[in-house]
Amino acid sequence: MTDANPDASDDAPYARRLDAARERLVAADVDADALVLFPSTNLRYLTGLDEHPSERHFLLFVVPDADPVFLVPELSGEQVRAESAVADVRTWGDDEDPVAAVESVAADLALANDAPHVLVDDTMHARFTQDLRRVLPDATWGLATAALADLRVVKDDAEVAALRRAGEAADAVVRDLREWGEEVVGMTETDLARHVEDRLAANGGVGVSFDTIVGSGPNGAMPHHTHGDRVIEAGDPVVLDFGTRVDGYPSDQTRTLVFGNESPPAGFREVHRAVREAQEAAVEAVEPGATTGEIDAAAREVIAEAGYGDEFVHRTGHGVGLDVHEEPYVVAGGERELVPGMVFSVEPGVYLSGEFGVRIEDLVVVTDDGCVRLNRTDRDWRTD
Repeated sequence: MTDANPDASDDAPYARRLDAARERLVAADVDADALVLFPSTNLRYLTGLDEHPSERHFLLFVVPDADPVFLVPELSGEQVRAESAVADVRTWGDDEDPVAAVESVAADLALANDAPHVLVDDTMHARFTQDLRRVLPDATWGLATAALADLRVVKDDAEVAALRRAGEAADAVVRDLREWGEEVVGMTETDLARHVEDRLAANGGVGVSFDTIVGSGPNGAMPHHTHGDRVIEAGDPVVLDFGTRVDGYPSDQTRTLVFGNESPPAGFREVHRAVREAQEAAVEAVEPGATTGEIDAAAREVIAEAGYGDEFVHRTGHGVGLDVHEEPYVVAGGERELVPGMVFSVEPGVYLSGEFGVRIEDLVVVTDDGCVRLNRTDRDWRTD
């Protein structure tokens, strides 16, 4: 278990988040009796602990009218007490029945006395949900998102600062790519992906946010192609989508670049211009009170007018936080209203099967009167 969050030594942010989670449980739109988390980004958000799931029961119980309780393996007890804002940390040994320990916590929190409505972590392994069902056979169940999505969707200053630094690392790699220019010709997509990942680390990032995408030529027409053995040729449009993490928070940036001295294929300039204008229109539409559907429509309208509406096959964006994909989702018809502190991607794209693709992506943070981009590099396709 590691704690990469610089605020982990200061319990105050996590104590506030735990209190906010308790308040959310009794909100009219949630109305739950308990929240049970296991190692996940939800757990990290509330406690600062970055624990990996295992076969052992490692659970956090949050209820409205009592202090939260950690139930963790004995081997983790001392560390959790040292690193968590949760005061009540209970342990079970490898020679003990963890389900009995769960029963004890549930009884102490009065969850076994009625038919509680319990929210479990969205990614909780089935073995733990099944054990909870055994302990609370009369309970009804929901997902932690019901209580936590509205908390996590608005980033505090420390979260925005981490996202900004991660974005700066990605920006630095985009500048490297432009300087490499013709040197990229002859590399495979995988070669270039490895270079990108090395440079992300050199610029202060930790790991990658997701599998690096290097989609050259016709491979760029597949939005989630990662990278392969195709050799990048002069004049190929190359979709480059990558990011890294700083203090656990990711960057996510896409540029479509053309390397070498050959001209890009017919129609590429027109498509790139349409995508760039669509992204600009969507960014300009971001302000408090606008809906996610309105941001999506701003991008989609430009691409449709250019004649490529059927080739824009995904949503315009997604929220970014401890998870690379989280609320708010910028999708057609979306009704969530934007508020200051929300961070999400703006990434329209056009994909011409068998030919090429174009996507341009930046992260933005909503401000009091609009938004600020967290990525600052040139969005043009030229590298010379």
